[in-house]
Amino acid sequence: MKAARYLERRLLHSLALLIVVSLLAFFLSQLAPGSFLDELKLNPQISQQTIDALRVHYGLDQPLMVRYFRWLRSAMVGDFGYSVAYNLPVNHLLWGRMRATLLLGTSAMLLAWLIALPLGIWSAHSGGFADRVLTGVSTVLLGTPELALGLIFLLIAARLGDLPVGGMSSVSAQSVEFFGAGNLLRHLLIPAVVLALASFPVLFRHVRGAMRESLHSPFIQAARGHGIGETRLLLRHALPAAANPLISLFGLSLAALVSGSLLVEVICGWPGLGPMFIDAIYARDVQIVLAVVMLFSAFLVISNFIADLLLYATDPRVRAEC
Repeated sequence: MKAARYLERRLLHSLALLIVVSLLAFFLSQLAPGSFLDELKLNPQISQQTIDALRVHYGLDQPLMVRYFRWLRSAMVGDFGYSVAYNLPVNHLLWGRMRATLLLGTSAMLLAWLIALPLGIWSAHSGGFADRVLTGVSTVLLGTPELALGLIFLLIAARLGDLPVGGMSSVSAQSVEFFGAGNLLRHLLIPAVVLALASFPVLFRHVRGAMRESLHSPFIQAARGHGIGETRLLLRHALPAAANPLISLFGLSLAALVSGSLLVEVICGWPGLGPMFIDAIYARDVQIVLAVVMLFSAFLVISNFIADLLLYATDPRVRAEC
């Protein structure tokens, strides 16, 4: 019963947050000067009657609230309206690129956690020279922009000539090679590594901090005094005690990596939502911009919701507060 109430409350909070984000995103987009049709006015071959007809066709002559509820109704069914730049429904443009973005973000998240989790545990436990080296490396990466990381890896790939640069597949690739999986992984490697290295410092520092706090807690000192081995002490006692902040961080990291992949996609030529989002901004294609903003907001809300469920399942204190 408590679990049902907790689930219902979190779902209502998530839905309310998405509605607020949709309101802000839509009305702020309407405040931006100009529109896609303003570009057409510069073309002397397009008459004012044609522009007025297009304005009626796309519903731009309707009041603001009418346009908002019409767009919200289409967004709730995954339609997101009609793109004026591509002259296509937005969902026809969105889902293929969203799969590419999710593939990149998920791969980078797994890679970043596979690196940050063991190194953070080792750094917190060992201390000394290894801790200083890893902390220094994380500091350098934290101060390095994603743009610089992407350009460095692209330069290395161009010099070596072994890894493809841009796209998701090569024209000359053999489809029999794991049904194209090997070719896809070769294209995925550079953007995934760049995104993982950009996210590594934050994850590493959180893991290290949570483990250091856990290792210096009184119950760990008492367990060490009872002669429990270091490996068992580390994995069976200290790591579960440090799990709560790491679970919350895990939920946030997925949304952060997916939304943070926009710049990496543009730099590395990955055909995800990033390049289309930038093009839509320049073309003033509001429907695509709103769709991408809402998708990333949904990623964030869903990731937080998953983290809350994991905390409820693993922490008795959360269940007791419900």
